[in-house]
Amino acid sequence: MHLDLQFDDLPATRLTEVCIIGAGAAGIGVARRLLAQGRSVVLLESGGLDYEPDTADLGAGRNVGEDYYDLEDSRLRFFGGTTAIWGGRCAELDPIDFERRDWVPHSGWPISRETLEPYYREAWSELGFPQGPDGAQAMKAAGVPLPDLDPARLSLGTWQFDERFNRFTFDACADLRAHPRCTIITHATVTRIAASEGRAITHVEAKSLSGRGIRVHARHFVLAAGGLENPRLLLANRLGNDRDLVGRFFMEHPHARGGRVVDGDTWALLKAFARPHRVDGRKVAALITPSAARQAERRILNTSMIVAGRQPASAHQFIGMRAYSGLKHKTPPTRAGRGLWMLTKRAASFVQERADPLRPWLLHKMGGLDLALLVRAEQAPNPDSRVQLDTETDPLGVPRITLDWRLTELDIESVAVLAQDFGHELERLGMGRVEMAEWLLGSGRRWRTDPLISSHPIGGYHHIGTTRMADSPAQGVCDAEGRVHGHANLYVAGSSLFPTSGWANPTLTIVALAKRTGDAVADRLNRAQPQPLREPQPAVRPARAVSARRWSIRPELAAAVIFGLMLVGDQTMDNEFDMFPDAAPIDDTVPAAPTFQTPDDQEEDDEDPATKQTREPDSPLPRA
Repeated sequence: MHLDLQFDDLPATRLTEVCIIGAGAAGIGVARRLLAQGRSVVLLESGGLDYEPDTADLGAGRNVGEDYYDLEDSRLRFFGGTTAIWGGRCAELDPIDFERRDWVPHSGWPISRETLEPYYREAWSELGFPQGPDGAQAMKAAGVPLPDLDPARLSLGTWQFDERFNRFTFDACADLRAHPRCTIITHATVTRIAASEGRAITHVEAKSLSGRGIRVHARHFVLAAGGLENPRLLLANRLGNDRDLVGRFFMEHPHARGGRVVDGDTWALLKAFARPHRVDGRKVAALITPSAARQAERRILNTSMIVAGRQPASAHQFIGMRAYSGLKHKTPPTRAGRGLWMLTKRAASFVQERADPLRPWLLHKMGGLDLALLVRAEQAPNPDSRVQLDTETDPLGVPRITLDWRLTELDIESVAVLAQDFGHELERLGMGRVEMAEWLLGSGRRWRTDPLISSHPIGGYHHIGTTRMADSPAQGVCDAEGRVHGHANLYVAGSSLFPTSGWANPTLTIVALAKRTGDAVADRLNRAQPQPLREPQPAVRPARAVSARRWSIRPELAAAVIFGLMLVGDQTMDNEFDMFPDAAPIDDTVPAAPTFQTPDDQEEDDEDPATKQTREPDSPLPRA
């Protein structure tokens, strides 16, 4: 069932078994897993069903470190979250990403790749790849001319592309809406997470911008609000931060120009790396990474790059690209805007599959494009790279955040070694040589962003590591199941759990971990109470017309798309996300003191979390 706190008059209190905060890929994944195991779920979403500027403003904050995207525009607040504009890139983390690397401080996951393997298989199937990923060998077998790089130095990784761009939108989640044990509440921004004296979470309070509020009591709670909002809520409520780790270790996949290939086999390199290919009808693209052995030998990160046609670093941006990027970034990511850009991506893909590598090859021969090394790097976990609370609050009283994003010498050295090794291999194969980017040379190096390398030149909009997993509370915020250390019934889902980021786009691993976290919560519920809450009787809820703000698509935007497509078609396909500007209700009768029991393994407190005295400050939120 779907309810809306902005427009509906709802009971002040609701009871469920599990309350999930955030309806993106992580929250939806946890909800589906729990429902499949017979549990009841309330899914709270801060936004509505589409983009709304006032709601988006709740995510505004300040950047105080490396240059980054405006925080308000760095993620989406409506059902489906940022995956509503997902580019569909899927890849698993490599085995080395899970390992403790003595040359990478703070590396190592509390789970192994083998532990996550069955969940990866399920995630692949859910995203439309029941056979699993296609590797470089499958691409070669399909006729893609990938170079025979020395496996002792370099590896060839692959992305698979989920071409169902709207997989996590509200329209695609009819199963949740119709489920008798699932209640979706939109425009419900959590402003308070209440804990008992024994540190068990008793309830959350949510508000809408219209002034309505609701309190949700549950046995277990899951934060699935993203890599910026998860630490924000924990910090604002003084939860999980006994060791001052919440918000630290913020990571991205920073983008850069690593140099260019000269005197090379332009056609072969562009055909191999500059666009996706079809393997048995599936869309797959190749990339270059250092081998695991080379990472250990040179003490570098698992970074990645491709070869792509891009304007020279000293050039002025094509007028078509300026129009394309400028108007795209000014268009709100509403349903209409997203539909236009998905159409654009399909058109660009159509052009690429039929015109490339001829188009960039010709532009390169005419001097308009370099064979650029487009870097998508792994960032080393760094405790000084962090999310903190600001002194300013949003309209609902929640402190806003500051992001102090910091990169290190290890991030830069890893790109330099990868570019050097690729150049060595090209010379060995007679395919050209690499001219390194100047920022990778000499001393006192700083990371350099290049606006000509990608329509998302800073990074992939991936917010990683801010509530990292670790076996010990001295090393991380959450344990290996995603449960917040010190709080028996509070969990986190999403990429904020990742201790390291690897090169792989995070969505596939988010989906896999969400399934695992759902299993962990269900297991604890089963051990505490073998039988779920009584099954509610289905009820039919009349449809409600919700007024939505209408947006028009300006004619010049469509013209710019057509004008720029032939020049920048490859750049419309090179990002994880696009469109960023720079059932029946459960029984909600709640007695004065709910009678469900605290989880059986709650070491800190054996008393019912819903009946304990809670820490309730005079103000809506405690201040950190």
